[in-house]
Amino acid sequence: MSFSSEVKEEILKQSVWKINSNLPEEEQLKRVYVREAFLKRGSVNDPNKDYHLEISCDTRKKALELIEILNGFSIKSKIIKREKKFILYLKDGEAISKFLAFIGANQAVIKFEEIRVVKETRNSINRKVNCETANINKVVNAAVEQIENIKKLQKKHKFSQLPEQLKEIAQLRLENPDSSLEELGKMLEPPISKSGVNHRMKKIEELAKELKK
Repeated sequence: MSFSSEVKEEILKQSVWKINSNLPEEEQLKRVYVREAFLKRGSVNDPNKDYHLEISCDTRKKALELIEILNGFSIKSKIIKREKKFILYLKDGEAISKFLAFIGANQAVIKFEEIRVVKETRNSINRKVNCETANINKVVNAAVEQIENIKKLQKKHKFSQLPEQLKEIAQLRLENPDSSLEELGKMLEPPISKSGVNHRMKKIEELAKELKK
């Protein structure tokens, strides 16, 4: 059974009108109205795949009525025209979760939220890994370029002519190709900042470029 069918089955088992409800009559009417619209013309995707809930309406007026009700309960939705129909849709996970709670599909909300937490945790981890990978690649590429510049100076017998500060950092770079600028700075005596190391590397880069001219 699809997630959409599970939601509909759950709300069909409930009473359309709850006599002992603490909710105002007007709010109950609105919930019933939206619930019936979803039962007749609505669907919601399996949250394991993507977040998407929609209700097909014959007229724009009907879609706007539904949107107005949902807006009143801080559930944001949009309308798109598809052929001759007007489709009210939600693509935000939190909004869909609120919608399901609004129509009384509480078990579906629990299942939806469990999946959403796992997905968002996984996505967060992936973003961090990608960011760290990008930073590592940036450090590696910069180190390769710096080493190439130093070797150019050595090849042209200009290395020995470097000021002592540049020679010192250049030697450290050759001996520590995987280290970051910050790490290289800490290896010096006395230590210098990352920006200080970067400044010296820029000087070496400028000298290597001069050789090309």
